[in-house]
Amino acid sequence: MKVIRDLFRDYRFVVSFLVLTVLVGLVVLSAFSPYDPSRWLQTPKDLPPSQEHLLGTDSKGQDVFWQATFAVRNSLLIAIIAAGLSRVIALLIGLVAGYRGGGWDKFFMFITDSFLVMPLFLFIVLLAMLLKDRLSLVTLGLLLGVFGWAWDARVIRSQVLSLREREFTKTAVLSGTKTLSLVVKEYIPHVTPIVFTTLINNMSWVIGMEITLAILGLLNMDIPTLGVMLQWAISYQAMLLGYWWWYLTPTVLAVLLFVALYWLSVSISEYLDPRTRIQRVGMG
Repeated sequence: MKVIRDLFRDYRFVVSFLVLTVLVGLVVLSAFSPYDPSRWLQTPKDLPPSQEHLLGTDSKGQDVFWQATFAVRNSLLIAIIAAGLSRVIALLIGLVAGYRGGGWDKFFMFITDSFLVMPLFLFIVLLAMLLKDRLSLVTLGLLLGVFGWAWDARVIRSQVLSLREREFTKTAVLSGTKTLSLVVKEYIPHVTPIVFTTLINNMSWVIGMEITLAILGLLNMDIPTLGVMLQWAISYQAMLLGYWWWYLTPTVLAVLLFVALYWLSVSISEYLDPRTRIQRVGMG
């Protein structure tokens, strides 16, 4: 496909694609792990990397490599759930507020602005403290999804406001096209690129929040995520004891994930912008 060929001309897309492919490979490998990620003392403690343990072992007697596969899987699962839910909310509110206007617009924008001005981090920390014992991967994803849509809803609304004033909208309305049909056939294709790029950005935000909550000790520490791995390494003073393989593994994986998602978002956003696309891939 021409789109794929054009995107692969951008080194940022290529690098992010390769990194994400490796990380997805780790997710697949988690299904073949010889160890239970929730059990301790399955291996000798504090062993450096070797042929038997590729990334060594930690002070809990767990293989760091196989723990990392579960951590990447769980962190991505949380990000996908949260980003998916927040995209649905942002899309619905942005479409309704932008197309209906009037009282609907004022009502939804009041709610959106309330989410934008409130200290979201403090609310999330408070709810995480209250729900700590019941905070599973799905619950955490839903919690973060509820708080991650407001800015993107405003972006979608502004796009719909612009589309509403175009000639094809007026023609469709005068010809008797139903509102649902107009929105689905005409508006959604226009806002889909925005939804997709904000989805990637929201995934980065969710992963960052997950790591922050884990370091604060507000997550279930028996479920491995990138943040939980890092918190265990901090708790056991892995840096002071020189267990570099333990604290560097989740750190490097998190950095790679952030960079890959950011470059993927930037690359796709620039491709979807006609001006930058012409500069990158030319008129042909």
